[in-house]
Amino acid sequence: MIYTTRGPLGALFFACTIALAALAAPGARAQEGLRLRIVVSPYTAHFRPGAEHKPVWALGGEIQRRDGWLAGGAYFSNSFGQPSGYLYAGRRYDDLLGHRHLYAQWSAGVIYGYRGPWKHKLPMNSNGYAPGLIASLGWQFDGGWSVAAHLLGDAGVMLQLGYELR
Repeated sequence: MIYTTRGPLGALFFACTIALAALAAPGARAQEGLRLRIVVSPYTAHFRPGAEHKPVWALGGEIQRRDGWLAGGAYFSNSFGQPSGYLYAGRRYDDLLGHRHLYAQWSAGVIYGYRGPWKHKLPMNSNGYAPGLIASLGWQFDGGWSVAAHLLGDAGVMLQLGYELR
């Protein structure tokens, strides 16, 4: 299913795409030591599933500096079937607990998309915009692939698959 993006969400999504493309140019990546990841989240488990919940998916991109700081954006269908977005910055901690494949990550940013009867599902939501904070635990495979679990507050856990472009 393809969603069209109009209004604030569309502008947000396309601004992120242009910024990520500019930063991901081969010369920029090599010069700055940036890593570019594309991510997909095909499944979310809700802690308290409800009849109004719809399948949740996400597509996104992320840029990480050598020191672990990162920025990214995701376009997703929220738990109520509304097209939504998340722009964020955060930090990734590789080699967690001395294991080279294990990592932890946090991100904080702005979520857009919870409107109408579901606007109260996100704290501090104003006209569809709300602050977001996500904690993650992941496994980085050799070859650029990764898998992570994202804690979505008290709502659920999202599975994410990622690939680092080299």
